[in-house]
Amino acid sequence: MKRKGQAMILTILALGGTVVGATAIAGLLMTYQIRQSTDMGNSAKAIFAADTGVEWGLYQLFNPQTSLPGPVLSDPGGSYVLNCYENAQSVATTSCKSASTTIMRSLGVSRGVSRAFELDLTP
Repeated sequence: MKRKGQAMILTILALGGTVVGATAIAGLLMTYQIRQSTDMGNSAKAIFAADTGVEWGLYQLFNPQTSLPGPVLSDPGGSYVLNCYENAQSVATTSCKSASTTIMRSLGVSRGVSRAFELDLTP
């Protein structure tokens, strides 16, 4: 019986399978990195939208007599939602004109990417 080459063939198949598996995993990770880098612009827009919401809440808090509408974002894909709370258990309101406002939460969204800021004003 001639089985001298059987071990070498099994070793080559095992090494080949390992290389193919490692290459597939590396390709998958690269795909995730490329996808993440293309959303960086939308992520920045969402952060700026969330920041705009917090700034608008602070403006309302320190100028409660204002009747101005909220700021309009220049990017048509960007928007923000501002919620103000009197404490952690209270119901959210979109107006931060109350002197008892202690928490502001702003969610910025730009084309499917969302980022949020929270401002805690408790002393």
